[in-house]
Amino acid sequence: MARPRTFEEGQAVEAAMRAFWESGYEATSTQDLCTATGLGRSSIYNAFEGKRELFDKALRRYMAQKDAELAELLESGLPVREKVRALLWYAVDSPESDPPGCFVTNTLVELGTRDPELAGPARRHQEERVARLRDAFAAARAQGELAPDRDPDALAHFLMATIGGMRVAARGGADRAALEAIARTALQAF
Repeated sequence: MARPRTFEEGQAVEAAMRAFWESGYEATSTQDLCTATGLGRSSIYNAFEGKRELFDKALRRYMAQKDAELAELLESGLPVREKVRALLWYAVDSPESDPPGCFVTNTLVELGTRDPELAGPARRHQEERVARLRDAFAAARAQGELAPDRDPDALAHFLMATIGGMRVAARGGADRAALEAIARTALQAF
C-alpha cells in the first residue's frame, strides 16, 4: 500500500519554481530541488515524475501568477500610459526576494532552441501577453489615448522586448539607474 503524501504540493512547486528561476533548468540538480522543497528524491519522483515535469509545473505556476498580475493591471481604470509605466517599473523595482530576471525570459534564453518542447509553454505565454497588450493598445488608440498612427502590435512587441531586455540586464547585474533610464526612454514611445 502506498504511503500518503505528507507535503503540500503547491508549496513544493513554489519552492521548485524559485530554484529553477534562480539557476535555470540545467543548472538545477535534483539535489537542489530536494533542498529547496524539503522533499526526498523519491518523493519528487513519485509526486512529479521527475525534474522535467516539476519544471513544467513550476513554470506554469509562475506564468499563472504573472498572468493574474497583468490581467489586474490591464483591467484597471488607469490610463494606458500609466499601465505601461507600471509594467516598466515592475522590472525596475522587482521584489528583492525574487531571483533576478524573469523565469519565462530565462527559460526562453536557456532552452528556446535546445529544448523547444520544454520551452514551448514559455513561448506561448509570451505570445499571449503580446496579444493582451495589443488589445489594450488598440482599445487605448480607439479611445484617443494613443495617436492614431501608433501600431498596437508594434507597441506590444516593443514593450515585451523592452521588459525582457530589462530583466536580462538585471540578471546580468545592471543597477537601478540603468534600469530606470531604459524605462524612462521606453515610456516616451507611449
